[in-house]
Amino acid sequence: MKQSSYPLERELGMKYYASDADGIGGKLRTTPQDFVVEEIPLEGKGGTEGPYLICTLTKTNWELQHAVKEIANRLGISHRRIGWAGTKDRNAITTQWISIYNVTAEQVEAIRLKDIVLTPIRNSNESLALGQLQGNRFDLVIREADTTDLEERVRVITETAREGVPNYFGLQRFGAIRPVTHKVGEWILRGDYEQAVLTYIGLAFPYEADGIKAIRSAFSESRDAGAALHALPVQMNYERAMLHHLYTNPGDYAGALHELPPKLLSMFVSAYQSWLFNSALSRRFDDGYTLTGPVPGDQLIFANGRTDIVTPANAPAAAIHIRRGRCSIAIFMPGKDKTGSGASSDRIIAELMAESSITPEAFDRASRFVETKFDGAYRPISLRTAIESSMDGNTVRLKFTLPPGHYATTVCREFMKTDPVRMI
Repeated sequence: MKQSSYPLERELGMKYYASDADGIGGKLRTTPQDFVVEEIPLEGKGGTEGPYLICTLTKTNWELQHAVKEIANRLGISHRRIGWAGTKDRNAITTQWISIYNVTAEQVEAIRLKDIVLTPIRNSNESLALGQLQGNRFDLVIREADTTDLEERVRVITETAREGVPNYFGLQRFGAIRPVTHKVGEWILRGDYEQAVLTYIGLAFPYEADGIKAIRSAFSESRDAGAALHALPVQMNYERAMLHHLYTNPGDYAGALHELPPKLLSMFVSAYQSWLFNSALSRRFDDGYTLTGPVPGDQLIFANGRTDIVTPANAPAAAIHIRRGRCSIAIFMPGKDKTGSGASSDRIIAELMAESSITPEAFDRASRFVETKFDGAYRPISLRTAIESSMDGNTVRLKFTLPPGHYATTVCREFMKTDPVRMI
């Protein structure tokens, strides 16, 4: 394995690549057309009758939450009446399924929004919820690749991806330009809502415009909601909604957080869970363990969701199952109810939480605050996929399919091994 030299990746827990091969460099998402995603829906879910209208949403260069709010505005409904199975990238062309409560196909067909196409499909007796999809198909283009031995490097890394790469949560899970969501989630888990708001609004990052960075820094120092509200551009509607609440309700930081859409608010806590997973996986590699070598205490997760614990007696059989792709070693992401198996990764996560003074009970409190369950879950440590690749000069095209919750950029970083900002 090779270590990443990029501080941002290391800060987000993504310390390792699976292959020792040199990366091809290059840039992803030169245009939205270079990152095409098609959601694979669950077949037959919810029937064909009911109050929810299932639609396909194809968008170009739209952030999903903003697209949903604009669609809701055009329909004259609350954005809370719109559900979706997966959160898709912004700088991309994405097609996904959404559900809209109590609207007609004619209302949806009348919507006209730039770079958005909504197509009614059928009615359903239930709303779509996160995770209710089979997976996603990707058609990606990496431009400006290093042409030195390009074909051989692509071949080697393609084979590595078939065998497995670290199943890290990708950069966009934490925020592409401002990787801040896990930090906000940490403060919510600690019950410090003031710091959560100050982090979301006031923490500046290098790739933002200088003017925005100055406004954020000024608010962080002064806590002057009125001045920041006056200075921020109108398109920064999440920050402005929070600031407006603070301006009219000084000191009510919990209320300011609740100005955000519930699904965005819940993503902060789940982003912290994602950071714990990434960090624990990298620590596993630090300790000399591998993606496919089970050790006693490791948890296994099978394709059907069944789990098992590795023991000295079953470790050889577990290794065979892993090599054949029947299961994967998993790391437990903690929540309010479940506990891990006692594996070394559980101890690492407990240490990371203790460093931030976060207890298991914090997830229970966060669940009530956010009104979302954080029960904990096992996640495979290895991502495997068959990749169809093609090359034209210094351009590389990759086509592959991933299960829900797995990141295409995790595959791309293995090929590129470059500064993560060149993938956003």
